[in-house]
Amino acid sequence: MDPDHAKRLLELAREGKSTDNDAEAFLKKPRTRDDLAEELGESAVTSMTSGEDQLSEERDAETAEERGGPFVKTTAGTEFAEGTDESNIEEATREPFPTT
Repeated sequence: MDPDHAKRLLELAREGKSTDNDAEAFLKKPRTRDDLAEELGESAVTSMTSGEDQLSEERDAETAEERGGPFVKTTAGTEFAEGTDESNIEEATREPFPTT
């Protein structure tokens, strides 16, 4: 390493200044009210300490809301009506475009 560059880096480290800007890299508090920020922070710490990408595994994991729920497997015959109903009688004339 260039000695002049090493000297400059040491001076910056002693002063506690960043080379690009004075922005903080992390939050001051370990907790937040934002659920997404909390989850991303926990995933980042887990990924940094284990060396494995945890975010994609957690994101793709099945949740309790996905199990069961409003989705029921049925046939098309059960879901779709056949024939006509009161609002769609056979004698009705067809309009060129919907009017409602």
